[in-house]
Amino acid sequence: MTTAFFVSLFILVYTYAGYPLLIALLARLFPRRPRLVEQAELPRVSALIPVFNGEAFIQEKLDSLLAQDYPADRLEILFCSDCSSDGTDELLEACAREHPEQVRVFRMDERTGKPAILNRLRKEARGDVLLMTDIRQPLDPGCLARLVAGLADPWVGVAGGQLLLRGQTGAGLYWKYENMIRLAESGFRGVTGVSGSLYVIAAEDMQDLPRDIILDDVWVPSLQLLRGRKAILVPESVAWDKAMPDSREFARKVRTLAGNYQLLARLPVLLLPWRNPVWFEFVSHKLLRLLCPWMLVLLLLGSVVLAVDAQQGPVLRMLAGVMLIGQLLFYLLALAGEKAGRLGKLARTFVVLNLAAIVGLWRHLRGAQKIAW
Repeated sequence: MTTAFFVSLFILVYTYAGYPLLIALLARLFPRRPRLVEQAELPRVSALIPVFNGEAFIQEKLDSLLAQDYPADRLEILFCSDCSSDGTDELLEACAREHPEQVRVFRMDERTGKPAILNRLRKEARGDVLLMTDIRQPLDPGCLARLVAGLADPWVGVAGGQLLLRGQTGAGLYWKYENMIRLAESGFRGVTGVSGSLYVIAAEDMQDLPRDIILDDVWVPSLQLLRGRKAILVPESVAWDKAMPDSREFARKVRTLAGNYQLLARLPVLLLPWRNPVWFEFVSHKLLRLLCPWMLVLLLLGSVVLAVDAQQGPVLRMLAGVMLIGQLLFYLLALAGEKAGRLGKLARTFVVLNLAAIVGLWRHLRGAQKIAW
């Protein structure tokens, strides 16, 4: 139990504190910036946007795309409704009539989910570069031009933007922490995944997605990594969203983590350090996060056993006792949530995200995670 106690403690401390500090240091000591490549002509871009019951977001999304600092004749906007049941279809048709030179609209015959829609839109697209973006997040005006510039480096396979959340929920605070890690990874050797709300890839590099893939924003960069290309973040390229309360964030995180398990099952080659150029980042950021819920359970059990075991030395018993008290206080903060202020929010979000990893594994093993929204 002593070994289990220290191993679990080490993994948790390394995953949530040691690795973020280490990758930030590596990014500072060994920065690898994409090369700026002079472009004779800006490439044509096709924005691919899946929509399901997105009536409330369509106009703001379209306005943010039309306001891009990019030549209008080199940007086309493709929407596809996944059998929406609200006013999405009618609103999209109205947008296409109002902007016939830039906007095209499609509709699926049956509910399929995002991968099948992106596969269809990819075949309809006329652009040299594909902009993948979701309906809910409006984009900053200079967003597209910066992403395209980041993609100009021939060693860059995918260029992603930065998703920023408005609001002070626990999920919003946690996302700031997550963004810091991703930016450091991008500044070192590249990220292991991008945000599905905002990324670009050359049309010739984009393959059809498996129809049941959950995380296109990790699958697509992973294929590029295995080709020797890299995925980067362009921090000046920003999409905006609203920070969700933990009750809604839980469902989203379960889907994401089920997608991570699916990725490991579909691309086990990512676990091989001689094939995955960002193996260290992948293991430290993605894989260990999946182990952390079990490490939390192991640490709690180890703390209880060692704290009451009279055969242990006094120093170890005291350490285990202090760790046990600290954990119990932390979980009490999580139960209190917002009532305990900022720390309570963060504690609850941390617990929710780790519970989501367990539920995500269960859904993956049962094949129960839905692809459609």
